[in-house]
Amino acid sequence: MKTQYYTATSIDGFIATEDDSLEWLFPLGENNDTGYPAFIAQVGALAMGATTYEWIMRHAAKVGEDMGSVWPYTQPAWVFTHRELARIEGADIRFVQGSVKEVHPKMVEAARSKNVWVVGGGDLAGQFHDAGLLDEAIIQVASVTLGKGKQLFPRRVTSPPWQLLSVRQIGPGFAELRYHLPSGRAASAA
Repeated sequence: MKTQYYTATSIDGFIATEDDSLEWLFPLGENNDTGYPAFIAQVGALAMGATTYEWIMRHAAKVGEDMGSVWPYTQPAWVFTHRELARIEGADIRFVQGSVKEVHPKMVEAARSKNVWVVGGGDLAGQFHDAGLLDEAIIQVASVTLGKGKQLFPRRVTSPPWQLLSVRQIGPGFAELRYHLPSGRAASAA
């Protein structure tokens, strides 16, 4: 069981534009052409920030078209927010506030030996990292630059550095980088 940050980013390190748009990502390929199907099969619980959740809500038609459902996850999801957000009918969504460290054990229990996916955004992934709970980052680098926007990982991490596990090409538009994060539980147990 791992807690993983799996995301796509531009070459210059942005996961969304300043106004939270992902339109730049759609022309680059389909989810089924990436490692996503194999990845999601190993996920037992999800964590996401309010901005990611609201993006899914605003783009329900596109999400439904691409993923087959307005809420494309069968796993329970924890949405970290300080606001009241609309619920998606039939989805197992738990709105939470506070420290990721307090919520993480519930996510691990619900995942039932599968992985916990930190869907986004970058700051939420950073909170998991800061708490020593993020084990792995799987970053699909897209063949575009955005110039500015929402950062992939708005933290300085220099010591210990992340350990590159693998690099693979996905079609003509992506390079997938997989990193072990030594500050996670695996490092503290070693």
